[in-house]
Amino acid sequence: MLTTTEATARSPLTGEPLAAAEADRLAGLLKALADPARLRLLSLIQSAPRREACVCDLIGPLGLSQPTVSHHLRVLTEAGLLEREKRGVWAYYRIVPPTLAAVASLIAPPRRRRASRAS
Repeated sequence: MLTTTEATARSPLTGEPLAAAEADRLAGLLKALADPARLRLLSLIQSAPRREACVCDLIGPLGLSQPTVSHHLRVLTEAGLLEREKRGVWAYYRIVPPTLAAVASLIAPPRRRRASRAS
């Protein structure tokens, strides 16, 4: 897993091309994100009071069946965007911030360094 700094340093937008393995990994993340239901799931989980949600909390807002919601959560978890914790009969999901930061740094414009002015 890349740190945010490492991901930013390797972003094609900062001038350094991605290695093939990193491009494959990031493509998998982007594929997982390229679904409206999955984007909504990330949003619902992130906006939950404890920044986590149970499958049972996500079915109603999405208007999808439990198996469909579970499928989308599994795709996001396998991509490394969510982590899952089993509590009793329910599974709770949380966003993995470094993974989301790696995706964000890929598409964010590079930060400009301030040129120091000679006095």
